[in-house]
Amino acid sequence: MVNIPKSRRTFCKSRKCKKHTVHKVSQYKAGKASEHVKGKRRYDRKQKGYGGQTKPIFHKKAKTTKKIVLRLECTECKTKHQVVLKRCKHFELGGDKKARGGVSF
Repeated sequence: MVNIPKSRRTFCKSRKCKKHTVHKVSQYKAGKASEHVKGKRRYDRKQKGYGGQTKPIFHKKAKTTKKIVLRLECTECKTKHQVVLKRCKHFELGGDKKARGGVSF
């Protein structure tokens, strides 16, 4: 399980800062797909009428995890940038830290 703190002191590469500052950490989440994108319009047009499913539907999913993307926002200049972590099954943001000796209570 990966546990990341909610704030991180890291380099801000915006023109305003160009130094290490505290960043607010959140997990990236994809936005809602637009109905007006050219590909979606083309797909809907092809699906219209008789003839059933016209394009292949992907079923052979190989991966069981997704790469975690962190969205870092600078607290000074509000610039946002993203950092990709490795794949993991369990991800936690700002959870309580584990004790050095063993189990956390």
